[in-house]
Amino acid sequence: MSSEVAADRQATEEFVTRIGGRIRALRKQRGWGVQQLADAAKLSRRMLTDIELGRANPSLATVDRVARALDTDFAALALPENDAPGADAEGTLVWEAPDGSTALLLGATVSPRAELWRWTLAPGGRYDAEPDRPGAQEIHHVLSGRLTLALEAGHQELRPGQSAVIASDQQYAYLNEHAEPTVFMRVVTGA
Repeated sequence: MSSEVAADRQATEEFVTRIGGRIRALRKQRGWGVQQLADAAKLSRRMLTDIELGRANPSLATVDRVARALDTDFAALALPENDAPGADAEGTLVWEAPDGSTALLLGATVSPRAELWRWTLAPGGRYDAEPDRPGAQEIHHVLSGRLTLALEAGHQELRPGQSAVIASDQQYAYLNEHAEPTVFMRVVTGA
């Protein structure tokens, strides 16, 4: 195994452990049982237990649903403390696909809620998102490659240097339908 693959695996394990511990702590602070939070987040009790114990790598949408149920946000669960070991200026690896596609959470604000991401989609890569809260939006800016946004109203392709704003309170997906990797920045507001 290459050192880069080992580092990515360790980053993913740290992320899964961090969010699991934070979810459990917030659940206990509220005095909720596992079933109560599972119901509020529309998850099975088993899935929530596996997440809390760091045995499951939940989707971004699942973490977001749990965060909303706990009246917090994705970034509060996902980002390391600024002074914690492993706090990385390059971002927090939050999602990784077998094809090498990745999503790094670079930072977030609390009020108003906003998140800054750097995504890489491998050739043929795809990420299917679940709708965010009503009124949520995303801004995308393509650094290299071509990004296709699959929206309910149709597809929109962005080339390097191009940006788009979309409502993210709908079913949507990111696609790379080309032979070179796509790298883009994503800003999420209101999610």
